[in-house]
Amino acid sequence: MATNKFCEITSEILALSELSKQASYIPPELYSKYDVKRGLRDINGKGVLVGLTEISDVCSTETINGEVVPAEGKLFYRGYNVQDLVRGIEPESHFGFEECTYLLLFGKLPTQEELQNFCKILSEYRTLPTSFVRDIILKAPSKDMMNTLARSVLTLYSYDDLADDISLPNVLRQCLQLISLFPLLSVYGYQAYRHYHDGASLFIHTPKPELSTAETILHILRPDSKYSPLEAKLLDIALILHMEHGGGNNSTFTTHLVSSSGTDTYSAIAAAIGSLKGPKHGGANIKVVQMFEDMKAVIHDWTDEDEVSSYLRALLHKEAFDRAGLIYGMGHAVYSLSDPRAVIFRSFVERLSKEKGYDKEFALYSMVERLAPQIIADERKIYKGVSPNVDFFSGFVYHMLDLPLELYTPIFAIARISGWSAHRLEELVNKGKIIRPAYKYVGHHFDS
Repeated sequence: MATNKFCEITSEILALSELSKQASYIPPELYSKYDVKRGLRDINGKGVLVGLTEISDVCSTETINGEVVPAEGKLFYRGYNVQDLVRGIEPESHFGFEECTYLLLFGKLPTQEELQNFCKILSEYRTLPTSFVRDIILKAPSKDMMNTLARSVLTLYSYDDLADDISLPNVLRQCLQLISLFPLLSVYGYQAYRHYHDGASLFIHTPKPELSTAETILHILRPDSKYSPLEAKLLDIALILHMEHGGGNNSTFTTHLVSSSGTDTYSAIAAAIGSLKGPKHGGANIKVVQMFEDMKAVIHDWTDEDEVSSYLRALLHKEAFDRAGLIYGMGHAVYSLSDPRAVIFRSFVERLSKEKGYDKEFALYSMVERLAPQIIADERKIYKGVSPNVDFFSGFVYHMLDLPLELYTPIFAIARISGWSAHRLEELVNKGKIIRPAYKYVGHHFDS
């Protein structure tokens, strides 16, 4: 197939890129010499303190006799343990994503009346401008749904008469609209992609006002709009567990960073989407699913611990899957003994695997969950424990829900927009200075 001239890498570009590579290289030892904490993390993996927040708290240690030691992970939204929040909405009660969104934005759990009114506002906002689907989403659909989502968000700026107004009421209005519209922008973008790139039938289902966010996703995604109560409940749990994770994760810090410049909501959220798109951030659960697909194809007996262990060691030795030397879904930048989101997810995952006939796959996931931490400890020098993170199970959940790989990261964004919104509001309310960290110049000065 002929290469598109627009994206051709010419010999001149190759030569210039080599010059750029040479000009951009900084000797690694200089980072230690000048005490630069790369990734804003110290040598022990602890994040550099750059701000304050009341929105959420990620806990992985406790102090015993004056010594800080690893502890079972905990995650708090506005002071409430996420485990308690999830427990409060299962199994047959209301959906929790909207309730937790209210909590993140307004600092308290809503009363039943407040929740009903809030859901009504979100439902009323879940309507795209006239012809937006036809003119923006269906034309020139991208093969990457995060690209489609970012483009759609930036285009909504053009439909907003108060786009640049960063007063609190207006920003709140914009955030609530984006929270409501993210499912439509993501799923409609995927439907357009399937239709134009894969030749599939085009389905554009209109959202129903009585449905929750989780139900809306399944309703507008599936051709027959059908789903089981457990499927909708588990997707709701997934949204809750992904909606917020402290101010220091890359996309949320991006939201603070860009918001501090005084820019508009659409630009700030589009920047956060760009961050989440990166495979080191939002795309990790895709890697988990792909790794397990490779594992299932290579391993003859999924119940053989020795064979599974050999595969895991091959991963670490860069001899299997993508040869990156990683067991995807294992380990976290903050958590060590456990990721509370993975712990919460696990029981729901087991229930869905039984309903959907994925018992053997769940047994394999459980075996890897048990074996991988010990194998990593044997093969690598690590400063803290390793345990499954939320991505370890979320990709499996989306696979069981028949969600396409292309939507895995957008669903993360559908959840995280609630957290981004809360952090944008927090940044604007506190009127902080523009965020501008220092970079030390280590090049040379040339006399003229």
